Amino acid sequence: MIRTRRIAPFACAVIAFESSVVFAQDAAPTPGADVTASDATVLPPIVVVSPSQPLSKPVRKVAPAPSVADVDGAPIGPLPASSGSGRGAVGVFTLGQLDAIGGSTITNEAMWTFNKNSLDQAVSILPGVTMQNTGGSRNERDISVRGFDRLRVPLSIDGVRIYLPADNRLDFNRFLTSDLAEVQVQKGYVSVLNGPGGMGGAINLVSRKPTKAMETEARLGAVLNGNSGSLNAWNSYGYAGTRQDEYYAQISGTILDQDHWNLSDRFTPINLANENGGDREHSDIRDWRINVKAGYTPNATDEYSLSYTSQSGEKSAPLHVIGQEVQGPRYWTWPYWDIQSTSWLSKTQVGSASYVKTNAYYNTFKNLLSTYDDASYSSRTMGRAFDSYYDDYAIGGFLEAGTNLIPMNTLKGAVHFRRDNHAEAQLGRPDLPGSVREPWHHNIEDTWSFAVENTFHATRRLDIVTGISYDKNVVHKAEDFDNGVIIQNDTPNNDAWNGQAAAIYSFSDTGKVHASVSDRTRFPTVFERFSTRFGFAVPNPDLAPERTINYEIGWADIFIDKLKLSSAIFYSDLKNSIQPVFVARNAIQNQNIKGENYGVEFSFDWDIQPGLRIGGNYTYLERELDYMSAGPRPEGTPRHQAFLYLAWQATDKLTLTPSLELASDRNSLVTNSTSTLLASNPMPNYVKIGSYALLNLQAEYAFNENFTAAIGATNLLDQDYQLAEGFPEPGRQFFANVKAKF
Repeated sequence: MIRTRRIAPFACAVIAFESSVVFAQDAAPTPGADVTASDATVLPPIVVVSPSQPLSKPVRKVAPAPSVADVDGAPIGPLPASSGSGRGAVGVFTLGQLDAIGGSTITNEAMWTFNKNSLDQAVSILPGVTMQNTGGSRNERDISVRGFDRLRVPLSIDGVRIYLPADNRLDFNRFLTSDLAEVQVQKGYVSVLNGPGGMGGAINLVSRKPTKAMETEARLGAVLNGNSGSLNAWNSYGYAGTRQDEYYAQISGTILDQDHWNLSDRFTPINLANENGGDREHSDIRDWRINVKAGYTPNATDEYSLSYTSQSGEKSAPLHVIGQEVQGPRYWTWPYWDIQSTSWLSKTQVGSASYVKTNAYYNTFKNLLSTYDDASYSSRTMGRAFDSYYDDYAIGGFLEAGTNLIPMNTLKGAVHFRRDNHAEAQLGRPDLPGSVREPWHHNIEDTWSFAVENTFHATRRLDIVTGISYDKNVVHKAEDFDNGVIIQNDTPNNDAWNGQAAAIYSFSDTGKVHASVSDRTRFPTVFERFSTRFGFAVPNPDLAPERTINYEIGWADIFIDKLKLSSAIFYSDLKNSIQPVFVARNAIQNQNIKGENYGVEFSFDWDIQPGLRIGGNYTYLERELDYMSAGPRPEGTPRHQAFLYLAWQATDKLTLTPSLELASDRNSLVTNSTSTLLASNPMPNYVKIGSYALLNLQAEYAFNENFTAAIGATNLLDQDYQLAEGFPEPGRQFFANVKAKF
């Protein structure tokens, strides 16, 4: 049973905002005809920048933008915000930022410095955020934000929700970071203005925006086997943009081509048919993304933007190194995993103290799962071999408005709508003559959210933010295919009220404390309700929405312009948490249970002397779930996690940045032949894995303002470790990157 803890609402848990990771800065207001996280809220985010940015100065050196917090509506300068202010600083598409209370922001320049090329890698250097390997046959990367996974932490691109209808099992490794200006991460407190589902946090990928009449950038990188020196992967990125008085336009593209990655030399093969060491079998992936955007800025306050993004990927899936017997074995590949998005965003200033913001989008999601008979990947005649087609789309948008007409108040409201249409079909035993694909069957659902948020400026130093929202989910169709016919499952409707409040006190020009509470709900997906997972799951159509109350308290300050400290305590009370429960031999069912997450975060950044900085963060996390039956345990998150770095500017042109990633072990379900789930009346068994100490290093040389090169290594000590039982992580790898900007 869960131990009960009594924590008063205004004395619990934490400051996602102040828990920065590296080179953290308070963000100054940003222009660009937008009401952003920095200029529209009383608690700006912490921004993770590169060594070139002083700790005590804002990273966005621009004139303040008019917003609902600026009663006089003073005009602004023409340039958009920058992501950092060092050599690698890029313009930020502020119209695509989430309306945030606190949180953290990782800049493009910081992702370059720490060689974080995919989304899961980038967010993992934040306190409270853990990178996870989902294990099994899907070869997916998940994240945990204070114990909440991808289903409970919505993902957006420029504020537009990326949601996979039916199951929403996004693979965070498919999202590359080279063409991003920044990544916003919210933890615990997610504004109700951002729409439904932000139960444990939110992640937003913010694209670039031109700052010059003409600007270009090109990058090329390679990853090498750290033991043999052979090529593992290569990547490239190109960008071109123009900023004119009344419009801007840009195009960018990024590619990753990975033939394999290498295991540690310390890895000992067990089942040679599945993995014989050296290059990891079936670890090949290929991803590319193109983004085109154009905007109209008729004056200093208004902006209208249209963008198109096409993202395509393909991947294989490494096998369990011993042999997966629970819900296996599976020999799976994805010939394509594609997303396309067309979106409209606008912001119009109304008078001197109000604004209206609009969004409309159309997203498509298509992927093909192809499975095989055995590890030879040569035949497809057995019952486990099939092609599974997904062809989905989502259409939606939001309308947001805000005003500062009421004295001492900033009042905002928003309405969100999204229709998700999921279509799937399966072709069994494709190599057998006469195989016929089953008919397409559909799941259709609508989600609405109506939200109001008010900021009361009680004094010059004290602000109180309150918000409330009503969310509704309507399932119109939930079809399945069984015994040769399409069947219609129950179509439950769910609704929920959400509420939140925060108090922020600025005790000095650099120091803040805050306390908050956020009560949020998430509706179960169609997959969680109805999927049989190829015969290994029992459907639960009566699955209820899950609810969490997140409490936070935190503090941050900068001392003598050289030392930045922040700390945070958080507690999450889980109601009706949706968790898998083992109900029969080798079978699970999603059920509603109680639980709690709680912990502490601490971070620091210290300029010891000119050209020398150290910093890092530490997270302590406990997770407890009150399962109805004994045995199951929370998986995938360590109790202790830390990140440390040192940045030494050895010369005017050379900077050395070693870093250390540390984590204790974590629970992982045993799925090989020793699993007790293979017996009758099973009691699942677990193994403690995943403790690591990864030493990384980058040496960056700036030839001039236009050309930069970097070389380095990840997992320099070649540690052999796993994040999911039976699925080892990469060993030592070298990398080399070059960048040219004009």
